[in-house]
This record gives sequence, structure tokens and C-alpha cells, in this order.
Amino acid sequence: MRRREALATGAMAITASFAGCFGNSETTADGYGPEPESVPNERSIDTDSYETKKFDGIDVPLASIDDVFYWYQRQEARIADARQSDQYKQAHIAGAVLSSAPDGGSNDPVADWSKDDRIVTYCACPHPLSGLRAASLIDNNYEEVYAIDEGFISWLDRGYPAKGTEVNADRATYKIHGQSDPAYAGEFVILEQLEADRAEAAPIQDDGSYTLQLHYAGSSNDRFAVETPTYRIEGSLKELTGSVVTT
Repeated sequence: MRRREALATGAMAITASFAGCFGNSETTADGYGPEPESVPNERSIDTDSYETKKFDGIDVPLASIDDVFYWYQRQEARIADARQSDQYKQAHIAGAVLSSAPDGGSNDPVADWSKDDRIVTYCACPHPLSGLRAASLIDNNYEEVYAIDEGFISWLDRGYPAKGTEVNADRATYKIHGQSDPAYAGEFVILEQLEADRAEAAPIQDDGSYTLQLHYAGSSNDRFAVETPTYRIEGSLKELTGSVVTT
């Protein structure tokens, strides 16, 4: 290792919602972090002890941010951003490539990586999108794939290396609570920003409820759409966070 086919129903909903929106920005990044000033001493990591979560029936291991940063400093993992292009441009882990959930989209740089490379995916929510991307990679026989458990906001909060036009932006956290049909438990609800390439996701719980979380530096008057398997509702963040979203 260098130092330094379609998912099931839930992910298909994402593809349908954002057809044509999963392209990759131009980048020369290869997924590895920059050469560190100092390399941490080698230590043992028991990846078998990681908690796993199911994404479309596939168990995805959730790696702690401490372990991921250790691999990152030693250039022993390649990092893939599972969000959308506007989010990537505004802030991303230095060296990470854009490989949007669920399947990387067109011109996916991860498609050129060896299937025995260690790959870590991430998003900000903290892991619905990264979990979907990781599940797709696992389903396509990539051998060692993890999602960052704590998510990208924790990476930024710790001051770890990041690049983008809004790395130091003051982000507010918004939560959108909604209700869908319990028959769709386990599938995903998508939050899409209108007129921007930004998305978040959240699973539908057994009782049909869901909670979308958005870390956002823009205005609460900016407009978004909530897409569930049975309905789509558009509104400002202020409107969508003001009451339970339902049909």
C-alpha cells in the first residue's frame, strides 16, 4: 500500500432526484493528504471493532476520526468526499477527491483506484451520504472501505487540513424533522438546495419519521426541496425547519 452496480432502492431515489448532478469538479487530487511535516509513529488499529451501519443492506464500518487522521498523516488511506460539487468547492479535506453518493457519478476518480486500497468516505451529516458511497464501493468489491463516523464538520472543528472557498465560514446547524410513510422505513429522504449543487440525506425510521441535518453558512431564506419516496416539498430553510414536514 502506498504510504502517504446500482445500490438498492434508497440510493436509487438519490440518483433519480439528482440525475446529472453527480459530476466531479476538476481536480488533480489523488485522495491522499499532503506530505506531513512529521509522521506519527506506527500503531495498531483494530478495525474489526468498528461499529457498522447498514446502508441498503450492506454493512459499512464507521471509522473514528482519530484513526482516519492517523492514516491520513501516514498517507495510508485515500479520501473520497461523498457530497455534491458546490459543497466540495466550498470546503473539503485537503487531497480528497469528489466522489458523490451513491455511485460516484460520471468521471469518478475512485474508479481508477485499486480495489485493495484503503478508502475512507465522508460527508457532513455525519454519515448518510458517506455510508451510501461506501456501501456502493463495498458492493463493487472494494476490499477495505470505511466512512468517517463523526463527519466532516468534526474534521473542520479540529483544524485538520482542508481546502476550499469557505473553509472558515461560520456554519449554522439546521434540523428538518419530517414524517413519511412507515412502509418506506430504511429508504432515504433527500434535501436538495434549489439552484445549487448541494444535498444531504437521512434514513426514514421505522415509524416513518426522519431528521435531515444541514450545516450551512448561507441564509435561512435560501430555498431547498425535501424529497421522500411519496412527496416533494419546497420551501426556505426557515419554513422547512419551522414545523414537521409532511404531505
